[in-house]
Amino acid sequence: MNSTTPGQRFNAARIPDQSGRTAVITGANTGLGFETARMLAEHGATVVLACRDLGKAAAAAARIRTAAPAAEVRVQHLDLDSLASIHAAAEQLRADHARIDLLINNAGGMRTRYAVTEDGFESTFATNHLGPFAFTGLLLDRLTTTPGSRIVTVSSIGHRRGDIHFDDLQAEREYRYGTAYFQSKLANLMFTYELQRRLAAAGAQTIAVAAHPGNAQTEFGRELPRIAQVLLHPGARVVTWWLLQSATMGALASVRAAVDPEARGGDYFGPPGRLQFTGYPAKVESTAKSHDRAAQLRLWAESERLTKVTYPLAQRVDH
Repeated sequence: MNSTTPGQRFNAARIPDQSGRTAVITGANTGLGFETARMLAEHGATVVLACRDLGKAAAAAARIRTAAPAAEVRVQHLDLDSLASIHAAAEQLRADHARIDLLINNAGGMRTRYAVTEDGFESTFATNHLGPFAFTGLLLDRLTTTPGSRIVTVSSIGHRRGDIHFDDLQAEREYRYGTAYFQSKLANLMFTYELQRRLAAAGAQTIAVAAHPGNAQTEFGRELPRIAQVLLHPGARVVTWWLLQSATMGALASVRAAVDPEARGGDYFGPPGRLQFTGYPAKVESTAKSHDRAAQLRLWAESERLTKVTYPLAQRVDH
């Protein structure tokens, strides 16, 4: 599938029937997460909106039901800044669902000022990486026992500007919100690639895939000053602030990662081209840093240590 060819572009019309599948989507009350949930629901999936604000989640669920009256839409409280909330949400989802076909780690954010969570983690790193790492690990057995299941983690073209600061991972010595955000988006890709490697080694039925929305117009960074929104919107430059695409277009990358039958573990989808700002999603490449195996292993070990969540992946032994 080549989405750069007009006749082969991946759009909502090319989403396969999702009837019988359950998709858990974090941060699905607005923006990219909402559009991802809506498109999957319109094609038959049961969607679970895992959100911090249950009131906003309920309103989003109502909007999806209006667009797709037959859709089954549920809401689940989830605060990725809180390990207690993550454990509670995972426990509830495990009780409610014997199988999970899709986990889409969409929720993300950026703090203007340095802040720590109730667990003592720097908040941007917690919301964007540590929280999804823990949440995925706690739901993993529901995914690995489901044929054709996928874990989709949403990164950003901003990962290109990221470095993993192992000497100050929690930004305790110095906090710059752009640096913290770009680090977390690089971490998303490193997590995906290492998770895929482990899933494959265990002979799991699940694959890990990543996506980025390009330069999508969403509520991302809404708490930042306007000039910071322009400068730090993922990948944006002052001279290209006008080069935006809708949340619906941006969400197509996540949807393609979730449903494209040709997708393979470790694939990364987003708008193609040199800037990757806009366009229908295609398979794209990430930076060499994101493929640094030693750094991936170190980040994984540190994430396990901090969250105290380990992944139940027994490596397959072939005789």
